[in-house]
Amino acid sequence: MKLIKTVLLALCLAAASSARAEEMSFRVIDLNSGGPQVIAAQGEIGEATPDAFLAFVRENARGGNLHGIVLLDSPGGKVVASMELGQAFRKLGMAVIVARPAADRSRTMALVSGRCYSACVYALMGGRKRVIPAQSSVGVHRMFNYSTNFDVAEGGFVRERNLDDGGMLKTLSRYAAMMGVSTELVKLAERTSPDRLYMLTSADIARWRLGSRKL
Repeated sequence: MKLIKTVLLALCLAAASSARAEEMSFRVIDLNSGGPQVIAAQGEIGEATPDAFLAFVRENARGGNLHGIVLLDSPGGKVVASMELGQAFRKLGMAVIVARPAADRSRTMALVSGRCYSACVYALMGGRKRVIPAQSSVGVHRMFNYSTNFDVAEGGFVRERNLDDGGMLKTLSRYAAMMGVSTELVKLAERTSPDRLYMLTSADIARWRLGSRKL
């Protein structure tokens, strides 16, 4: 059964890499009719995402009904941008819940399972309080980026995947410690193949101080 799950997860990762996810967008959600409002953040974290988030908050905080809660649902994205987004969450005192909104027939807003994969975990770390409901999932793996170089032997431009040489591990570890998360989580991520996800268990989440199950 574990082998089957691993194969299925690898296939999902391959499909995700072949089709670029939409860049993260933000919207205000009413949890109850006329009640408190929170921010739903969904999509891939790109270089422009941190500034877009801060601009969104400035534009929507004027009504006075916007609470400091972000619903986060993301397949990952840029590592540095994810840390910058996490720093924005912390600066604004935001609580982060791995979940996404789903409207029911009564027009109130229910929360359903969310995901926070790959670099998204570094955005999640920035939350003043971090909540990962039992139905939601968080997965990590080794960080990497792509570069394009001209290769005479190959007869043109070649896209290559670059893995960290140790510098990013130090940066991510310092960031995690600053956010109150165990650096062991970063070490685990950097030991995990970039072609698969290690899905965090409840024990992992508690042991490495990533979050709690309830707000």
